[in-house]
Amino acid sequence: MQIGEVAERTGLSLRTIRYYEEVGLVVPGARSQGGFRLYTDPDVDRLQVIKRMKPLGFQLEEMGELLTVLDALSATEDEDRAEHLDRLAHFHTTAERRCDELRAQLRIAEDFAATLRAHLPRA
Repeated sequence: MQIGEVAERTGLSLRTIRYYEEVGLVVPGARSQGGFRLYTDPDVDRLQVIKRMKPLGFQLEEMGELLTVLDALSATEDEDRAEHLDRLAHFHTTAERRCDELRAQLRIAEDFAATLRAHLPRA
């Protein structure tokens, strides 16, 4: 599929997808005869992983590392499987901690919104 369809499926802009390609996080599976990027479903899956990491504050380097770990774990033979599982567990722990931090921030924001709402005239 071409980049426009990928953008539509992922909710990412064309510019963002091209940037992720530029930094090596995703590489289109092929190019058309006209030179258009052609993406596969696994490419879209990679972009979805990146998109989910972004709001949790993961840096590009960390995104690349996690994608490498996931690629290695999906390989049929992986002599470093235990090491990759340890890295994956680390990412999971970090993601859980950051989710907890975001939930705490959301509670504060909701309390603030409720305080403001209490000062509004009732309809």
